[in-house]
Amino acid sequence: MEGAKEECKIVVAVDESRESMYALSWCLRNLVSHSSKNTLVLLYVKPPPTVSSFDAAGYMFSSDVVSALEKYGSDLVNSVMQRTEAIIRKFGTNINVERITGTGDAKDVICSIVGKLGADTLVMGSHGYGFFKRALLGSVSDYCAKHVKCPVVIVKHPEDI
Repeated sequence: MEGAKEECKIVVAVDESRESMYALSWCLRNLVSHSSKNTLVLLYVKPPPTVSSFDAAGYMFSSDVVSALEKYGSDLVNSVMQRTEAIIRKFGTNINVERITGTGDAKDVICSIVGKLGADTLVMGSHGYGFFKRALLGSVSDYCAKHVKCPVVIVKHPEDI
């Protein structure tokens, strides 16, 4: 193929869900070429901190509470990344893996990082929300599909089909 890139950057949005882990497995099985140079970027987005030193009423939280919440967030990131590493090992690939953790509204952070990286593809799991829940909450994958500049693959878990 003339003009085809040898190197491909694939971003997989991961979280605690089985859907995102399935999307990662699907990506490794179907998108990652073991013969070319690929970079797989595992992107985890932490929600913005819900507690600061002061709450909405102006009460001060102890630094122990704030530290415990920050540690919980870090433990969650580590847990998700360990699960992704186990999946990648199962596939025995020699792919270059980068890990990025963002903080904020998932849809905005994902779109921003995909753009900054110049990603070739974004892979996301679908949580399989019904019409009403999607209408109320919005869908991160729908939003990203409309706003990123690269192709987006939304992978449904087989149990949600």
